[in-house]
Amino acid sequence: MGDLYISSAEKEALKTIDSDELDLAIRECVRSVTPSQLYGFNLESCGLYVSNKLREFQKSVDAHCRAKSSKKRDETAESMRRAADDLTYAVQQMQQRMEEEEKDNLLFQVDDHIFQPFHYSDRLEVRLGYQWRKNTADDWTYGTITFLYTPDLSPDYSFPLPKRKPSAAKLAQERQEKLRGEWEHLKLLSLHSLRDFFRGGGNGHDVPKSYTVTTDPYNRSLNNFSAHFWRQSAT
Repeated sequence: MGDLYISSAEKEALKTIDSDELDLAIRECVRSVTPSQLYGFNLESCGLYVSNKLREFQKSVDAHCRAKSSKKRDETAESMRRAADDLTYAVQQMQQRMEEEEKDNLLFQVDDHIFQPFHYSDRLEVRLGYQWRKNTADDWTYGTITFLYTPDLSPDYSFPLPKRKPSAAKLAQERQEKLRGEWEHLKLLSLHSLRDFFRGGGNGHDVPKSYTVTTDPYNRSLNNFSAHFWRQSAT
């Protein structure tokens, strides 16, 4: 499963859902205080966002069923209605996202299946492949871009030092864990940056072969703009 796009299985599940029918079913669940009306919609297969909202709604229904006092039932009824609205909204959001991705795929696609490194060096790299065309009648142009980042892993002296000095093996393990977290962050920023560049009408010929990401001037870490390679070329 990739990190950028909705999976094929999730798309199939989302496409089978009529939003009006789902809304009526959710309203009936609230009225009858049972989630049984939702069993035929296969919401569990619509992605983590929807499945989490489904579980929250089911829990709110159960909580309302268990409530005894009138005050408690008023509280759980309101929670159940909010959870129902959240579930409806989640499905709508995923369907809109699916439609937007299908529109994107007519003109560009970013390969979001990226293998995690076995070992992390101090200089992190995320290499992305993509295909792009200006019009649907054009042939695809293929390319790659590598995002580069050397994280600052200097000790944070605002925290007290451990009483016992960690072993070299322990320090190496902790360093790898920190680098892994930085690499995961870099990967997500890179994927969304390239996707947003093309979605905004960017030309594939303007994508550089490599780009050293920028860091926040205050904390020297990655931020939401770090991988925006087109900002540098525009200055």
